[in-house]
Amino acid sequence: MTPPIILTIAGSDCSGGAGIQADIKTISTLKGYAASVITAITAQNTVGVQAVYPLPADIVKAQIKSVMDDLHPHTIKIGMVHNSSIVYAISQCLQKYKPEIIIYDPVMISTSGRRLMTEETIQTIKDKLFPLCTLITPNLDETSFLLNQTITDIKTMENAACRLSDNYHTSVLIKGGHLIGNEMCDILYNEGHIHQFKHQKIESQNLHGTGCTLSSAIATFLAKGKRLEEAVRQAKTYINIAISNGKELQIGQGNGPLGHFTFEE
Repeated sequence: MTPPIILTIAGSDCSGGAGIQADIKTISTLKGYAASVITAITAQNTVGVQAVYPLPADIVKAQIKSVMDDLHPHTIKIGMVHNSSIVYAISQCLQKYKPEIIIYDPVMISTSGRRLMTEETIQTIKDKLFPLCTLITPNLDETSFLLNQTITDIKTMENAACRLSDNYHTSVLIKGGHLIGNEMCDILYNEGHIHQFKHQKIESQNLHGTGCTLSSAIATFLAKGKRLEEAVRQAKTYINIAISNGKELQIGQGNGPLGHFTFEE
């Protein structure tokens, strides 16, 4: 009866909508056990991010060691990593403990289009973190930035997913939530095959933490033994329900959170 253990390594969102808090809500709702390593403390809310305080890399490493030595999770989800020293600390731990599944949601660009990392940090992620991952989940802006090209439609998304997979030897899920039109499409490239996940967009002003929630859901379903395509499919079902559940919430004055807590497999 022991649930699968999923470790999330990410930043803390004091407003509860994204980051570690969204990860723990998601993993718990999907009946996993959530352990957490905090990489940064943020002052943020539904309106925006007011401050970021990255934790020292040795504290990040110590947290990972504590969890891995005792709980032995074989599935890890990674979110916000603020600087190169934290990236190095995480990659060293991953190489030491060799978890079976590593999902990385590369939080590189804000919703407003602002870059959240230095060029040095992004290069370190490309060199040290991407090649260790089972799956990376960039959005359209992050994909465009990583490949230095504009990604605007399904065809360019498919080509981009193939290129990223070839470059970093990992599976790739490109999130198409910002595609123009009423239909959205995510593209998964896995073991030489492309999979499309299409559905109608759900109109909502409450989308804070969507990427964190999706990647944590994928990690949880993988930890429960689902194959990658099926894990993504079930995670997409969950995220759509969470968006629908949250669209009428009135929490904060801006981009509010999802409704994480009602889900039946």
